[in-house]
Amino acid sequence: MRKSPFASLWAPIAAMTLVVVASNWLVQYPINDVLTWGAITYPFSFLVTDITTRLQGPDRARRVVWVGFALAVLLSVWLATPRIALASGTAFLAGQLLDIRVFQRLRAGSWWRAPLVSSTMGSVVDTAIFFSLAFAGTDLPWVTLALGDLGVKLLLAVLALAPFRAALALALPAPRAAG
Repeated sequence: MRKSPFASLWAPIAAMTLVVVASNWLVQYPINDVLTWGAITYPFSFLVTDITTRLQGPDRARRVVWVGFALAVLLSVWLATPRIALASGTAFLAGQLLDIRVFQRLRAGSWWRAPLVSSTMGSVVDTAIFFSLAFAGTDLPWVTLALGDLGVKLLLAVLALAPFRAALALALPAPRAAG
């Protein structure tokens, strides 16, 4: 029996969909003048992408992004608004596909460099696209919200290094002792 190309991707696809849908719903609720609740959850999408890229390769990570994108946009139209769903989908694709590309170029270096740099670059692109499409022309202080959101994404990119390292330790076999 032939195995589906998505068989081992169900967990990252489910995680990605959950993170993006929750974030699209939560972005509608400000915490204060510089943050929405979505700023707290969305950065975990980069952690899902980086772990998938490291453990299963860039092609499989792109599958997770594309399937997660489709499911998240469909659900976000229902749970958020069509404008937020469109803005999110556009920003998500640009940021996540950039994340995979940068991660792949840097993966041979120090274990922390690829996830930190790729998440940072993906976050900058994602934030610029999302907030300009979702909130430009509204009465929300979207530039301030975008800067607050980016600050949280950058902080969480650093903090996500610990779970990234832990996931690698659990998934990869320990090196054999010589002798």
